[in-house]
Amino acid sequence: MDKTNISSFFKKYTMVIALVLITLFFTWRTGGSMLLPQNVNNLIAQNAYVFVLATGMLLCILTGGNIDLSVGSVVCFVGAIGGVLMVNKSWNPALAMIIMLLTGTAIGVWQGFWIAYVRIPPFITTLAGMLIFRGLSNVVLNGLTIAPMPSSYLALFNSYVVDIMPGHGINMTCMLVGIIATVIFLGSSFAGRASKAKKGYTLKPMGGFVARCVIISLVILVFSFRLAQYKGIPTVLIWLLLIILIYGYITSKTTIGRHFYAVGGNEKAAELSGINTNRVYFLAYANMGMLAAVAAMITIARLNSANPTAGTNYEMDAIGSCFIGGASAYGGTGTVVGVIIGATLMGVINLGMSIMGVDANWQKVVKGCVLLAAVIFDVVSKKRAK
Repeated sequence: MDKTNISSFFKKYTMVIALVLITLFFTWRTGGSMLLPQNVNNLIAQNAYVFVLATGMLLCILTGGNIDLSVGSVVCFVGAIGGVLMVNKSWNPALAMIIMLLTGTAIGVWQGFWIAYVRIPPFITTLAGMLIFRGLSNVVLNGLTIAPMPSSYLALFNSYVVDIMPGHGINMTCMLVGIIATVIFLGSSFAGRASKAKKGYTLKPMGGFVARCVIISLVILVFSFRLAQYKGIPTVLIWLLLIILIYGYITSKTTIGRHFYAVGGNEKAAELSGINTNRVYFLAYANMGMLAAVAAMITIARLNSANPTAGTNYEMDAIGSCFIGGASAYGGTGTVVGVIIGATLMGVINLGMSIMGVDANWQKVVKGCVLLAAVIFDVVSKKRAK
């Protein structure tokens, strides 16, 4: 592998390398506690909302570095509605969830209309939304916390997949799923490479390809083993995987997904090529509202309550995860996989510092520095490319 390939490799996998190094650092500093099965499970449970919101935020950022500052308040407002319906009104959880999803989508449509068709800047529109929906949350809740949530609702997000082969000391279902996932990943990777070779595309060196496959396979298996040592597969992980797979497919395999990149790369050129740029903006923010509702469902299940402070700074976690994961501050660049890596890195930093007993204020300082470093790296890289 020559210097150019090495440089390209490190540039492409900078955040992956950073994630591995930071995980190893906290594992060392915590005496191995960082990778205990329960902490691996906590990493998923505590950061599930970040994965969901960051996936939606990516589409907003792709359109030109735009962001949605209202998502934390929308999470609180939608969660408040869900709490009132399920606890105070004793509504069926399934019906309450439908109302929550419709409410979040309606908010996204409302904000998307002003941004896409009236062309009010996203920063101003969503800043107004942040204030409006935080205030409405307190109105709905009367400043009080509503708890507890129905057990049938909690089971949708806080339970674990039943082990179909109990009595082995670890969750065999979890291990089996991990092995199947590894086989599917390897099969699709080699099939994809064979397809590209058949079509005459330029292929990456076999050594690098194999190394990538081996590393990712090991990560899947180790991750599965750690979860299997605790309680197995948390149901919230299934929700997250569905969202990641759906949006990964949309952004990489569909026409509308490519439109987001085109608008962010050069909006005027995209419009001249026949892309309805207004619709792209509208869909980005309508979708963000819908995913904020999903995050609200996860949040009130995790907290087992709906309270006026829920969702505070959630927008910052989502935005930070996107930029750390490789999304460009100028738009047009970023992937769902990168965002998930960024969200995981943020989660590892939070969990590692919490285990070490680092003061909450210093945790904010560290996360701010990591975010700034990621954006600086993006800006400097683009200047060098020019």
